[in-house]
Amino acid sequence: MIASEFPVLAVLCGSAPPPDMAAIENVAVVRYTDARGLTEALTGAQGLFVYDFLSTAVPGAWHAAGDLRWLHIASAGVDPVLFPGLVESDVVLTNSRGVFDDAIAEYVLGVVLAFAKDFARSLDLQRAGTWQHRETERVAGREVLVVGTGPIGRSIARLLRAAGLRVSGAGRRPRTGDPDFGTVHDSAQLTEHLPAFDYVVAVAPLTEQTKGMFDAAAFGAMKPSARFVNVGRGELVVTSDLVAALRGGQIAGAALDVFDTEPLPGDSPLWTMPDVLLSPHMSGDFLGWRTTLVEVFAANFRRWVAGEPLHNVVDKRLGYVPSESQGAAG
Repeated sequence: MIASEFPVLAVLCGSAPPPDMAAIENVAVVRYTDARGLTEALTGAQGLFVYDFLSTAVPGAWHAAGDLRWLHIASAGVDPVLFPGLVESDVVLTNSRGVFDDAIAEYVLGVVLAFAKDFARSLDLQRAGTWQHRETERVAGREVLVVGTGPIGRSIARLLRAAGLRVSGAGRRPRTGDPDFGTVHDSAQLTEHLPAFDYVVAVAPLTEQTKGMFDAAAFGAMKPSARFVNVGRGELVVTSDLVAALRGGQIAGAALDVFDTEPLPGDSPLWTMPDVLLSPHMSGDFLGWRTTLVEVFAANFRRWVAGEPLHNVVDKRLGYVPSESQGAAG
């Protein structure tokens, strides 16, 4: 149980506060702040809601977090706040796992269909007023490897299977008989498995083990006809190696929603490469997602003030919520 009747909650939110916070404001002292005011807002605060989930301001203000007991980030990925000070502290870290799963799965199915049915070229020909008949690919029976077997990866697997694709996974624990992936390969031996797949979907969390996992060796192991899809983190990919693989015909295309530098620099060759689909880190952003993020936080906030186990507790050593996690007291 929180000792004070009105706990102090800092909310890192940039220029605009989150929507629908009235219920929380009724039972807490809420300090809205951008990165510049985070140190002051954290002083004496017991909770921190990182609504601006792309912000990297938390490590620089951590010296003021002496009273902090709980940090919640409004995203599934926690890498912006997973720094040594937090990892080594007793502060409980939770995320917004589950909000974006289905939307990201729909995005992945969309780009798979876009590649197979050559939609980008059809649009180019339409704009040019050119009637050019072509044949396109089937998606049924194509082999997909989803690298990352958490909830988002599982949603992707279920939707692609429903569309007739054959899906396997890659994760930390290889196994067979998985309900969504069938076979899960060992991600530490990724290059051994990549040659078998027509589509490779990256959705792994960003950790020291996964950073740069898609490099020249990985792209070189893929089929020349394979397409690469990244809806995980930009830093999973060595961008220069991806560009080289696309230019050299080592892979047939890429759909990228996340990048190691965002916004994507204007001089990046990815902007104009054929058979590359780009989107600005929006694969999970459906209409109403901001309100849903606040609802997830508010549900955990109610548990926190009641001293109940929190949902979506991140193992700070692993960098994600273990599937067997039962939560932790705030």
